[in-house]
Amino acid sequence: MRAAAARAPPPGTPLEVLLAFTRLGVSSFGGPIAHLGYFRREFVERRAWVSEPTYASLVALCQFLPGPASSQVGFCIGLARAGYAGALAAWAGFTLPSAAAMVAFSYGARALSGEPGGALLHGLRLVAVAVVAQAVCSMARTLCPDRERGAIALLAMLTVLLGASSAAQIVAMAAGALAGVVLCRGAHPGAAEPLHLPPTPRAGLTALAVFLLLLLGLPVVRAATHAGAVTLAESFYRSGALVFGGGHVVLPLLRASVVAPGWVSDADFLSGYGAAQAVPGPLFSFAAYLGAVVSVGPRGIPGAALALTALYLPGLLLLVGALPFWDAIRRGSYAAGAVAGVGAAVVGLLAAALYDPIWTTTVTSRGDFAIAVLGFALLALWRTPPLAVALISAGCSVALARAGA
Repeated sequence: MRAAAARAPPPGTPLEVLLAFTRLGVSSFGGPIAHLGYFRREFVERRAWVSEPTYASLVALCQFLPGPASSQVGFCIGLARAGYAGALAAWAGFTLPSAAAMVAFSYGARALSGEPGGALLHGLRLVAVAVVAQAVCSMARTLCPDRERGAIALLAMLTVLLGASSAAQIVAMAAGALAGVVLCRGAHPGAAEPLHLPPTPRAGLTALAVFLLLLLGLPVVRAATHAGAVTLAESFYRSGALVFGGGHVVLPLLRASVVAPGWVSDADFLSGYGAAQAVPGPLFSFAAYLGAVVSVGPRGIPGAALALTALYLPGLLLLVGALPFWDAIRRGSYAAGAVAGVGAAVVGLLAAALYDPIWTTTVTSRGDFAIAVLGFALLALWRTPPLAVALISAGCSVALARAGA
């Protein structure tokens, strides 16, 4: 026991955590799974801030909860290293570089007028086709390994396509959870290493109370005040509270929140999503772009900050709320089954989004189809970095536009 304590790293500082995560925030390409690999190499193998079993437990917990799994794991590593200030430093260092890049793109996209600029943005929208198709295939292998979960995914997809509303998405995930309790109770939620992190049961219950207060209270305040900032915050907070299964699942939820009411056009939405594939860091930085371009709320940099914070906040509150109780939660077969069912349902949710709006609004010609297939092959078969795929797709789109001119 003493030997293990002697090997444990000394407590760190928030500045140390901020610098370590900022370096990853400007260099971590490849999506959530790749981010978890970067974290393991940096903080388990190289720096030894957390042990291998603890890291496995953190990953299991963050996959269990709604929210961006890689950002939540980073938050926990910062929490373990330097307390709550370290957790915020880890989030800021990993998130803000990509968020700043997306805000810059929101201003640059407005300046792209004329045929070359339009073709470039269309190429970025075609990147979304390839990325989401690859995500659906990858997630289906992991989250739908049997007929029961495959059926849940299929029913969720049909529910969303036929329902065509944000309510249908909520119904699909709730039905997936119930079906999972019945059909998937044998699923195991993750590793069994106990966690020893700062949040106490009282702090956890407080975080859960704040989560529910905002989830239930923001719609009431929105209806009473009709304030643009509250409207924007409520829409992004609600989306963040429902993101199960990975960052790509935020796509259909955010589209229902900002495109359906007419705040952002489908073309601008998909251009931003394509650009998000070309920057390092978490996919949730897409919220900064949307907050900057929406037609409600403060817009610009203040809107970007509000949207980004509102999208992340529910997942982080739930994480702090769950940490003190995780050891007891994961032993329950009902919880494991519900999580397995929701995971399968989000595969169907994402498959529905792949068709509408991504395919229906983006692939309009044989050339578009060829570029989308090329992007998918580069991602799925040759493991090409998303940045390179974005550049290739944009370049091909511009070349086709010039050839047809």
